[in-house]
Amino acid sequence: MPRITINVDGTQYTDEVEPRTLLVQHLRERLGKVGTVVGCDTSNCGACTVHLDGHSVKSCSVLAVQADGHDVTTIEGLAQDGKLHPLQQAFHDHHALQCGFCTPGMIMQALDLLAEVRDPDDQQIREGMEGNLCRCTGYQNIVRAVSDAAQRMRPGAGPEVEHTEDTPVPRTPADEQAQPKVTGGRQS
Repeated sequence: MPRITINVDGTQYTDEVEPRTLLVQHLRERLGKVGTVVGCDTSNCGACTVHLDGHSVKSCSVLAVQADGHDVTTIEGLAQDGKLHPLQQAFHDHHALQCGFCTPGMIMQALDLLAEVRDPDDQQIREGMEGNLCRCTGYQNIVRAVSDAAQRMRPGAGPEVEHTEDTPVPRTPADEQAQPKVTGGRQS
């Protein structure tokens, strides 16, 4: 069996693998990186998206031996010191998920998009996320989350731009229409 060495989320792993083992299988079954999910197993859905040397790949279409000597970043590698990555936080703040199954792949693909286009418009976000499917949402909150994360991640934004649970998220007119107004403890 081939012996491979992969740097995953900043930790180097050396292991023997069957030549036909997919990267997603190796990450989940051997390394315990279960945030990378198996969706379709045909590279259609994007749920298994990770970064290989800084670029998004569908890990169900990459053999583990192909990752030998490379850097892999999974969804588990984004949070630092117990603090969510700005994309993770934006997905949380904008409720850009329903069941959450596609969310790790969506976030990893969005990160790759934002590395290429720092301030994408809605159409660029939709096109950049095209290979990642969600069966639950209408995608609008995903687009909002990616747009918000782009602002949080822009150079010089600093922590004052990042939203936390204590900081209100900017609302759009569509958000206002979707939410009932509460006055005096009663909905109107």
